[in-house]
Amino acid sequence: MSRIVPLLYGAVAYLGFLGVSLYAVGFIGGFITPTSLDGPPTGPPGVALTIDSALLAAFALQHSVMARPAFKRWWIRHVPQPVERSTYVMATNLVLLVLFAAWRPIGGVLWSTAGLARGAVIGVYLLGWAVLFYATWLIDHFDLFGLRQVWRRFADQPYVAPRFHTPSLYRIVRHPIYVGWLLIFWAAPTMTVAHLLFALATTTYILGAIQLEERDLLDAFGRDYAEYRRRTPMLIPRLGRNGHSLGAPTPVSSLMKDQ
Repeated sequence: MSRIVPLLYGAVAYLGFLGVSLYAVGFIGGFITPTSLDGPPTGPPGVALTIDSALLAAFALQHSVMARPAFKRWWIRHVPQPVERSTYVMATNLVLLVLFAAWRPIGGVLWSTAGLARGAVIGVYLLGWAVLFYATWLIDHFDLFGLRQVWRRFADQPYVAPRFHTPSLYRIVRHPIYVGWLLIFWAAPTMTVAHLLFALATTTYILGAIQLEERDLLDAFGRDYAEYRRRTPMLIPRLGRNGHSLGAPTPVSSLMKDQ
């Protein structure tokens, strides 16, 4: 396989991820984008609920199955290893585009904020996105989204996995990327029935994904990860002087790479 082809493929997948992410900011928050989680119903609530549930299930299956080590071992028999991660990113982009296009609002406003309260909620929502993207840079952003792999293939250099360490937010909670997602899902200026369905389903998915991810990390890193898990909270930081340990190097995890 030509070295330029994986590089171009990886670049397209990454640019697609950036576009999907920008659309997601508007789609979930209800800003500017032509489709949104919230809005008046466009058909029977039962039909909308069925469609939305199927879209969420498709995302969960794609995102989790393709992240499992056993699937990766099988997958690289059919897909060149340098583009394995980029293919995962590309598949995620496509699933999310379908979700954005096919999502059906259900109506039924559960709460709606205004004035200063609305500004505060939007601030928390945007903070969630900031935490999410900051956490990806704390580990290895370009490795996480496949660019590092295809670049090293282009440069004819062997792939070397990122060094595991304890950067910044990962010393406070084990899963800062998930913390970002939870802030995004629940900091809703307007909460409708469809938005609540989305938030509940994605929260349930995250809590289940953490269990699968940490099982894989325990298999990979054994006592080191067990000790990290013992002393570092999963999602909610501990308050106080002895809330967490800052010393030892530890493996880190992410929503898109290891769940």
